[in-house]
Amino acid sequence: MKYFAYAFFTLLLTNTLHAQTQNNFLTHFEKSDGKETATYDEVIQFYKNLATTYPQISVKTMGETDSGKPLHMVTLNSDSDFNFPKIRENKRILLINNGIHPGESDGIDATMMLYRDIVQGKVDMPKHTVLVTIPIYNIGGSLNRNSTTRTNQNGPETYGFRGNARNYDLNRDFIKSDTKNAKAFAEIFHTIQPDVFIDNHVSNGADYQYTLTHLFTQHNKLGGDLGNYLHTKMMPELEQNLASKDWDITPYVNVFNQVPEIGFSQFLDHPRYSTGYTTLFNTLGMMVETHMLKPYKPRVEGTYELMISMIELIEKDYKVIKTLRAKANSTFLNAKTYDLNWTVDTTKFSTLQFKGFEGEYIASDVTGLKRLKYDRSKPFTKPVTYQNYFKPTTQISVPKAYIIPQGWYSIIELLKLNQVQMTPLKANKTFTVETYHITNFDTKEDAYEGHYLHSNTTVSSTTETLQFRTGDYYIETRQPAIRYLLETLEPQAVDSFFNWNFFDTILQQKEGFSPYVWEDLALELLNTNAELKQEFEAKKQSDNAFSNNWYAQLDWIHKQSNYYEKAHMRYPIYRVN
Repeated sequence: MKYFAYAFFTLLLTNTLHAQTQNNFLTHFEKSDGKETATYDEVIQFYKNLATTYPQISVKTMGETDSGKPLHMVTLNSDSDFNFPKIRENKRILLINNGIHPGESDGIDATMMLYRDIVQGKVDMPKHTVLVTIPIYNIGGSLNRNSTTRTNQNGPETYGFRGNARNYDLNRDFIKSDTKNAKAFAEIFHTIQPDVFIDNHVSNGADYQYTLTHLFTQHNKLGGDLGNYLHTKMMPELEQNLASKDWDITPYVNVFNQVPEIGFSQFLDHPRYSTGYTTLFNTLGMMVETHMLKPYKPRVEGTYELMISMIELIEKDYKVIKTLRAKANSTFLNAKTYDLNWTVDTTKFSTLQFKGFEGEYIASDVTGLKRLKYDRSKPFTKPVTYQNYFKPTTQISVPKAYIIPQGWYSIIELLKLNQVQMTPLKANKTFTVETYHITNFDTKEDAYEGHYLHSNTTVSSTTETLQFRTGDYYIETRQPAIRYLLETLEPQAVDSFFNWNFFDTILQQKEGFSPYVWEDLALELLNTNAELKQEFEAKKQSDNAFSNNWYAQLDWIHKQSNYYEKAHMRYPIYRVN
């Protein structure tokens, strides 16, 4: 009798614990019937509880954020093996980033349910794909909860703020890395070296029928067979997979204050953005952009289904993805030239069968002027021109190496963070190098993410023989970080370190001249250099403003002389060709 009582008690306790476990793994989103999103503490505790119960899940902290809290990296592997060098031998790695803008919380809740449903058998356990998620990337923004800052968004009831703990938009920080968040992300990224990357967002902009839109990294910029695979296979197959589940999806509607049916171009993800950064390491990247005006519950459900569809695609193509990424790496390692900047190729386009709503411009009751108004009672499907082909505007030759003087330690630290291989010189050494001089650039008048960003930078170059010191860094370009090196160290690149103000000290002349003293030296210089005097006189005759400005004339002569400081406008990173 005691045995049966004990057995009954054990069975009852087991069933009770099982029921409690199942109930404990309901997300806050589900408990609120799709109206609310989990808090930061709830999210982290959820994953810790999962990892305690299911050995296929590991939770690890990596780096610190501006909030003072560490980033978490949650890995799901059917083999319960979390050694990434070993994982990469046979499996592909999918990195899912959530909460970069915590008000766009759809991916936070969807990924929690995805992990749970996989380990509980509701979704097939991936055999060839390992999942890694950053549950909430912008922790400071997540802790700053409110219900008003996403002015146009339809739920959840409360959410986080776009700016991080220091009010940075983290999806502009992947190159300049002003935040601890970006540095911690780089540590995670280079630890796992993902094959595929998803960053979950919510869109702003036009109104249309879709709940889901996608923003893949630009395929021409990704380049070669890997870019072609993204464009002709991965993207359309993901769309078809979702369509078979009754989830319509369209490319991100890159339209603001006008109707989409006039046509639009693909969003170009520069390296400052998450998918632009991951592209520099030949990772297949995409953003999910759910539609802000749709209710929260279907937005989360759509994000969930999209991630499952992506896993299914990776499971099928895991060998192909490995081969194509290896080929892309090899192609860039052996390239003689590199395309830096891009613009829309207006000679090519795709046609979307776009599902929108009729829009018209009517008189505003607020301003009395014309305003855009969509009519959801008038849905349509129309062919829309989508410009998703880009062409390069700037091409450079790939140098053999760069030399960086050790004094530019902020640059050196970022290169090390991104696993750039570099060699400090063991003795003073002379090199023949190509030296850039900054000839022109524009600068934003308004602050942009803590900087006054430069653009449209142009350079001239000279060949010089210079001596470098013990401890300066010699950096071969033929290494896995080649694209990162070229995009950050070539000043013409849109997100170069120069354009992000890392070298603004070279733009200011440190030494000048006293005109009354320089007059005599300038005259002596002209009298002893016939070629310079001829050039000077020609400039006065051809440039009226110059001929009427005595200081400009003295300054011009000074800049042609040995008295002019070499550091002014000289870019202090040198190319070895």
